[in-house]
Amino acid sequence: MCGIVGYIGKKQAAPILLDGLSKLEYRGYDSAGMAVYDGKQIHMSKATGRLKVLSEITHEGATLPGFVGIGHTRWATHGAPTDSNAHPHFNETETIAVVHNGIIENYLKLKKKLIERGYEFHSETDTEVLAHLLDLYYKGDPLQAITKVMHRVEGSYALGIIFADHPDVIYAVRKDSPLIVGKSEEGNLIASDVPAVLKYTRDVYFIENEEIARLSEQDIEFFNVDGEPVEKEAKRIEWDIHAAEKGGYEHFMLKEMNEQPKTVRDTINPRIKDGQIVIEELGMSDEEIRAIRKIHIVACGSAYHTGFTAKYVLEGLARVPVEVDLASEFRYRNPILEEGELVIIISQSGETADSLAALRMAKERGCQTLGIVNVVGSSIAREADQVMYTWAGPEIAVATTKAYSAQLVAQYLLAIKFAQVRGEIGETQVAELLRDLKKLPDQIEMLLSHKERIQKYANRYLASKDVFFIGRGIDYAISMEGSLKLKEISYIHSEAYAAGELKHGTISLIEEGTPVIAVATQDDLFKKTLSNIVEVQTRGAFVMAVTNAGNTEIEKTAEYVIYIPQTNPYFTNSLAIIPLQLFSYYVAVGKGCDVDKPRNLAKSVTVE
Repeated sequence: MCGIVGYIGKKQAAPILLDGLSKLEYRGYDSAGMAVYDGKQIHMSKATGRLKVLSEITHEGATLPGFVGIGHTRWATHGAPTDSNAHPHFNETETIAVVHNGIIENYLKLKKKLIERGYEFHSETDTEVLAHLLDLYYKGDPLQAITKVMHRVEGSYALGIIFADHPDVIYAVRKDSPLIVGKSEEGNLIASDVPAVLKYTRDVYFIENEEIARLSEQDIEFFNVDGEPVEKEAKRIEWDIHAAEKGGYEHFMLKEMNEQPKTVRDTINPRIKDGQIVIEELGMSDEEIRAIRKIHIVACGSAYHTGFTAKYVLEGLARVPVEVDLASEFRYRNPILEEGELVIIISQSGETADSLAALRMAKERGCQTLGIVNVVGSSIAREADQVMYTWAGPEIAVATTKAYSAQLVAQYLLAIKFAQVRGEIGETQVAELLRDLKKLPDQIEMLLSHKERIQKYANRYLASKDVFFIGRGIDYAISMEGSLKLKEISYIHSEAYAAGELKHGTISLIEEGTPVIAVATQDDLFKKTLSNIVEVQTRGAFVMAVTNAGNTEIEKTAEYVIYIPQTNPYFTNSLAIIPLQLFSYYVAVGKGCDVDKPRNLAKSVTVE
């Protein structure tokens, strides 16, 4: 996820671009750049690091004079954070400049064809393909070239484009990635989000999917993908700037929960091609996958919980033994690591100290390593033998939601891939698994739409001192994450227990009115979990249950039931966790806690 700003008008463009990008830096912060037309040619400046680096080297924009420009703050998806990979990107003659937010799914295929035509690439990004494609199709009419590119490109994108031949206009293009247009008396703007334009205007046009905007100093025109004019009305923005950075949501956490359908879609879709899983950055041959004798999954916090789920999925589908370790414990138990074993390190930031140390130890002992990370160019991404990116975009709230969901589906993909290559599942089962996988984003969206019902129920728990989560198998993994969410943002003591262990001590803690949240999504374990619910209820527990649609029998024992849509049993974590995230969020809000920055916690744990 990245931030885009463009300006054309009566004022110097560069300072306005920098100011707008500063309001979008939460969307991307590993590099930044600007391209400004000075009346003769397009000049560009790019820098790795935070936006302040670009601001300093351009003297707050003074070294890039001109009244037309586009800017970008990047969160890397293709290519490490470097000056050459930073946006904007030029065509070869430096007469077309492009900034891009999104993922071009077929960029490798397009890049190959462009290279065959003689085009040279100077970055590792998917975006540079767009600059060269525009060059290929440009015959004097920018709109015609843009529509041709839109018909060729697959994936998601928001684009800002300037042509040296047409210095009096900026083009904006959108498909699945957000982009708006702001109209002011002193010029017009494009941006990825409302905060970037609020200083200059509150009159905003929202570009719809597969639409193009053409901005001059005075006018704004809109077109569809076929170049036909589109009528559009501006909307008046009433948010304050602080609220606008959150897209109108009260907290970043709530915003990020609602971004999960897109996050899951962005992690899945580019990796399913012609009914097959293609993980291009994985770099493992079929022979290497078949040679794996054992897998170790090492992670911390919520990432550990996704690995705990992945153990069931990998063992169940790929029939390969899996051990799951907390990274902080892994090194100190002197694990037995042998040739033919794969160590998977999971980390949102790619900088988690314990996880990085575990990775280094695994490599020292001769194990093959795979990093599943969210930040391109991070330490784990660089040092692991192979890497798989989750593409969740920047996550601001300390308590993870969308990065957790992205890690889950990345490991589902990995498990299906491994199972197919190792001959454990056939084409029919692969097709069924991928069908259910593709349904997850819409199912998550449906569950998020029920937030008001969960908020009403969460209000009953505001005075709770202890809350217990129970489940079996994958449901135990779900319970661990649900419990962590509640404790880290609401400060309520919460624990997760394997439901079958209740009689071995934990049930002594249950008394009249004790809140218990039971997860029962595994059909083969449903009856056993139901018995455990009865056990705690007869001792006075107040039970909320999360189960699959159709399991209405549970209503006889639970006071409140949340139903999730039907999916493959291996994928239920992706759905059952949504109401638990919402529940924790609304309990914390009801208690007046600082949801985005809970006490004593940091987003990235870079020390032991």
